[in-house]
Amino acid sequence: MSMEKNLVIVESPAKAKTIAKALGEGYSVTSSFGHIRDLSKKKLGIDMEQGYTPQYVIPPDKKDLIKNLTKAASEASVVWLASDEDREGEAIAWHLKETLHIPDEKTRRIAFHEITKDAILQAIANPRDIDMNLVMAQQARRVLDRLVGYELSPILWKKVKPRLSAGRVQSVALRLVVEREREILQFKSVSSFRVEGLFTCPDRNTDAFKAELDTRFGTEEEATAFLNTCPGAVFSVSSVEKKKGRKSPAPPFTTSTLQQEASRKLGFSVGQTMSVAQRLYESGRITYMRTDSTLLSKMALGAAKKIVGESFGPEYVKTRQYATRSKGAQEAHEAIRPTFMEQTKIEGSAAEKKLYELIWKRTLASQMADAEVDKTQIAIQNSHSANIFTATGEVIVFEGFLKVYRESTDDDQEKANGKQSATLPYLEPGDMLDAGYIKAIQRFTQSPFRYTEASLVKKMEELGIGRPSTYAPTISTIIQRQYVVKGDRPANKRQFIELVLDRDGISRKELSEKYGEERGKLFPEDIGILVNDYLAEHFPAIVDYNFTAKVEEDFDRIASGKLIWNEMLEGFYGPFRKTLDQALETSRPGNGERQLGNDPVSGKPVSVRLGKFGPMAQLGDGDDPQKRYAGLQKGQLLESVTLEEALKLFKLPRELGTYGDLPVMVSSGRFGPYVKWQEKFISLPKSDDPYTVTLERSIELIEQSREQEAKKYILDFPGEDIRVLKGRYGPYISHNKKNYRIPRGTDPESLTPEDCKKIIQKKDNE
Repeated sequence: MSMEKNLVIVESPAKAKTIAKALGEGYSVTSSFGHIRDLSKKKLGIDMEQGYTPQYVIPPDKKDLIKNLTKAASEASVVWLASDEDREGEAIAWHLKETLHIPDEKTRRIAFHEITKDAILQAIANPRDIDMNLVMAQQARRVLDRLVGYELSPILWKKVKPRLSAGRVQSVALRLVVEREREILQFKSVSSFRVEGLFTCPDRNTDAFKAELDTRFGTEEEATAFLNTCPGAVFSVSSVEKKKGRKSPAPPFTTSTLQQEASRKLGFSVGQTMSVAQRLYESGRITYMRTDSTLLSKMALGAAKKIVGESFGPEYVKTRQYATRSKGAQEAHEAIRPTFMEQTKIEGSAAEKKLYELIWKRTLASQMADAEVDKTQIAIQNSHSANIFTATGEVIVFEGFLKVYRESTDDDQEKANGKQSATLPYLEPGDMLDAGYIKAIQRFTQSPFRYTEASLVKKMEELGIGRPSTYAPTISTIIQRQYVVKGDRPANKRQFIELVLDRDGISRKELSEKYGEERGKLFPEDIGILVNDYLAEHFPAIVDYNFTAKVEEDFDRIASGKLIWNEMLEGFYGPFRKTLDQALETSRPGNGERQLGNDPVSGKPVSVRLGKFGPMAQLGDGDDPQKRYAGLQKGQLLESVTLEEALKLFKLPRELGTYGDLPVMVSSGRFGPYVKWQEKFISLPKSDDPYTVTLERSIELIEQSREQEAKKYILDFPGEDIRVLKGRYGPYISHNKKNYRIPRGTDPESLTPEDCKKIIQKKDNE
């Protein structure tokens, strides 16, 4: 075969490069640069009368590529279609065969889970036919998603706001974020008093240790009453329980768990994780990164066993094969792991090195012995009360897999609920204890936590929404559409009470603490909330979690040959079409309008709604010629903004005075608060409040802006409307609201108007 002319086609140039190195002479390896054809972007692209037949088109930017690939395929003896080992990869292979008109006898479909020489040669030795069940499953997904998006979007344009769009999986992900936000808005925090004591055992000369009371008190009075029972009380150990415990390692990575851990440990976004993982896979470093399997190959198991034994000793070895929980079997059939376990470090970018190390450690740890712990629980009784203090301790007696890897906590809620275990002294029942202090500290219940990208992926996986290949693009889509924003919120301050009983009696302190700081969380925007509410009211099936999960199960059934793809679509589209018609005829526009009340000064009504340029407040009714508008601030939502908050918006713009005989104004716009002077708009720093900023501070900001602008100028030719300026990426020419890069090696300070005109003319003619 090596003497034959073999053409291998893959999706990406990077993958092609790695495969070419492995195959050597006799094989020409090229790339299709992803999909070579798709549904038309300008029309539905589906023949509804012919069983939902997709009408594929070749994008204009792919025409030359198709021409070259067709020529190469016609000249080859054998064409090897080596796209990825999943449904999308199978569809790409089929599209290539159909579009390039490759005859069956010349076509070989190969797939491999890792890009290594052995895996590639084994695939070539065992080619297969294109799996049309997988192709049809992918086609069904593409057609269904097109039907939903193409049919729903125009309705959103008419009923909510122009240029909106909807998607099947994206709409459900959006619903999760919106519902979580509403849970938070409706949450009412409740306080209680947690009691802890600091104890020692004089007879055994122990170090001090903490114990917590088994009861929390609802009021300060109840907490004080308990503390008053403690003076003169005898504290003693009532029981000591010791248990052996074990901790087992987490399974090797799937797509979902990799996205979660990379977010927690490395701070990667879901999209960044997949991008870096893609590069690692295409360069032959790791196995295929879109998978829901936790299985490891015999080769990987053997390599891990060898490394663990040699590095740590035989007692650290425990070979495991994890069962895959996923119902679907459409993705690659092995977990994400290094292709060669012996390779502990790799060359590459900082992000690639970090992600590879994470994958390597997780894989190795999964094949290591359990950690062994000694757990101790000491109960302490109070002679004046039935309430028991409990101290819990944990000591690791054998590290096991913890020597290599410890899984991070899944989310904020779990972190908040987690208790730190301390090492406890040796004690026996009957031992007498001294109390150094007993504290009652006011604590507050916490609201549900907003999703991070990672915790949203986890939730989607739990509900069966989407598949490994769709998590990242789904989240990216709802952010790009500005339905959801990824951002931070500063911490708030609150007061809490601390009651301390020591040898001097009970003291009471009012202290303050910060709470509620959020970083990298997903917040719904007003437009996202309105889209979600409209869909939930008129298209409940589309945003129903069970329906979405069932659709994924149907795709799995198509992939396994148990369901005909267009019959599945028929069952969906008939009822969907009726709902569409009904919504067009009967549904009212969804602009989120709310009446907040009346302005106490003017008596005019105050309302909020979605306007042409975003969420806004209105002072005065529709017939009032003097009605006023103000845009909502960042973080304010139509459904939660108060009358007081809305009225505050109308305090802007503020005229602060003059500078250089010209008025100084402060206001707020689409990009935040600003100071206006002359025709200049100077952004107000986050530390400055537009409602309280002074004239003096505004002048300071104006002068800073003028200083920065002056530094920016190199040359100015006012009569020619030409300026030579310093830019972020070097000097440039500004003319007629256009920018022109100055050729390298040219001294910008020596330019004449004529020189500038030549550069401008040359660039305009290119």
